Amino acid sequence: MKKNFIKDIKKNGPLLSMCIPGLIFFILFHYLPMFGIMIAFKQYRYDLGIWASPWNGIKNFEFMFSSPDAWIITRNTIAYNLVFIFGGLVLNVAMAIGLSELRNKTFSKLAQTIVIMPHFLSYVIVSFLALAFLHVENGIINRVVLPMLGQQGVDWYTNPKYWPWILIVVNFWKTVGYGSVVYLAGIAGIDTSLYEAAKVDGANRWQQIRYITIPALVPLMIILTILNVGKIFNSDFGLFYQVPLNSGALYPSTNVISTYVYNMLMTAGTGSVGMASAAAFYQSIVGFILVMTTNLIVKKISPENALF
Repeated sequence: MKKNFIKDIKKNGPLLSMCIPGLIFFILFHYLPMFGIMIAFKQYRYDLGIWASPWNGIKNFEFMFSSPDAWIITRNTIAYNLVFIFGGLVLNVAMAIGLSELRNKTFSKLAQTIVIMPHFLSYVIVSFLALAFLHVENGIINRVVLPMLGQQGVDWYTNPKYWPWILIVVNFWKTVGYGSVVYLAGIAGIDTSLYEAAKVDGANRWQQIRYITIPALVPLMIILTILNVGKIFNSDFGLFYQVPLNSGALYPSTNVISTYVYNMLMTAGTGSVGMASAAAFYQSIVGFILVMTTNLIVKKISPENALF
């Protein structure tokens, strides 16, 4: 077995060497920092450091789960991510199919550039764009749109009831174009002879999409969904922190685990480090369980489409 391993290394050496930068990155920034998990079980003190800080068992977790914030951040994180995962899946596939159906190459490239461009904007920039629309006095909606409809202006940054819709719209606007790229690649890999055969049989364009394009994308859709479900307890920090300007009045609608961890770290007192670590550890464990569970369900239903 050792000889076969060495033989494989020699045979595939050039290809394996391409993995070295990624492997180094994961070791340095993902595996080595894992020893910091112990902070979640300690009363961390800056003067003592990680190793010498006293253990406090599960008190950090007890504090987090006894707080009303635990329910709010868990509810918001799961609810938003469910919408982002399944709504994004539909919109990403629809966008990819729509772009692939454009026959004019110039217009197709222009459309792809326009829909992908928001992905490359920093959330700092996006927050200012949102502010240009939502500012109480000078925002486009309050100064132009609502007066045209005979409505009074709204103080958007103190009314949490509007923000689930605002955050969903901003997220889809920023991510759908880039998310469709993977499905565009999948569509490009479909055998064109299938479409030609369908045309001969009299299938119209919608029927070709329904019976050829979408079924061909299903394995890719399943794999990406499994991976996204595993990140359901993660959230885009910039979206939930920058866009609402970290307004405390909006926390019932905008506070998620990521922003909770950050705000805990920014509060006074060294105890916040342990509590923030407990929240991050909780986030990681649940994410791992969700990946395994989702993959197990898919494996039972359709083994060939399971991730592992």
